[in-house]
Amino acid sequence: MNNEIPKEYQRFNLIERIQHVILFTTFLLLAFTGWALKYPEVEHYSKWWIGIWGGPKTAGIIHRIAGITMLLDFIWHVLYLGYSLTTGRMKMRKYTTIIPLPKDVFDLIKNILYFVGLSKEKPQFGRFSYIHKFDYWAVFWGMGILGLSGLFLAFPVYASYLFPVWTVNWIWEVLFVMHSDEALLAIVFILFWHFYNEHLKRDKFPMSMTWITGRISIEQMKHEHPLEYKLEFEDKKEENK
Repeated sequence: MNNEIPKEYQRFNLIERIQHVILFTTFLLLAFTGWALKYPEVEHYSKWWIGIWGGPKTAGIIHRIAGITMLLDFIWHVLYLGYSLTTGRMKMRKYTTIIPLPKDVFDLIKNILYFVGLSKEKPQFGRFSYIHKFDYWAVFWGMGILGLSGLFLAFPVYASYLFPVWTVNWIWEVLFVMHSDEALLAIVFILFWHFYNEHLKRDKFPMSMTWITGRISIEQMKHEHPLEYKLEFEDKKEENK
């Protein structure tokens, strides 16, 4: 049996990469078309920016289409996740699961101690570090708030049947604040957390190509995911002897 270690490791398959492309494309469209609506008091800027998207009506249509597409992409991902688990394509192993574990808390503490010079060793990560897991589950949180509030705001006539009559004078303002503020939080999170960790770090700058190819080098795997490397190559190599 060939035990030679390849130069690259397939981290994400084609379906996962397509889902990611749809997610960030719709996210950018939603951010761009919704920005002027968040700050209409900046009159000259808002008029110029909303004009790029064809005016308020066209921008609203683009915003709704992008939002529904994002929700469908999210549903597709959840169904695919369930399918992968039930068919055994994805295994719930300690060092490969996306589910948060107590180890992630200890890894966070150990990483902080390492950064401030109180520990000489960095934590050892599997397929997903606590950073990746926070990144991933933040999408579920955002989809719950942005998705539901967005659907209510996009289809107010139908949504009005779901709320008591006594809420009609303030519920839409609450939904708008929830939707716009959570969207602003998501934009800040993507720019300062996700982009830095995945693209702007010294060893990845100016951009990681993993989102396109789905692959990482074995050296990168050893450095960033040593426990997964051991599980996929060293342990299997021992089993095949």
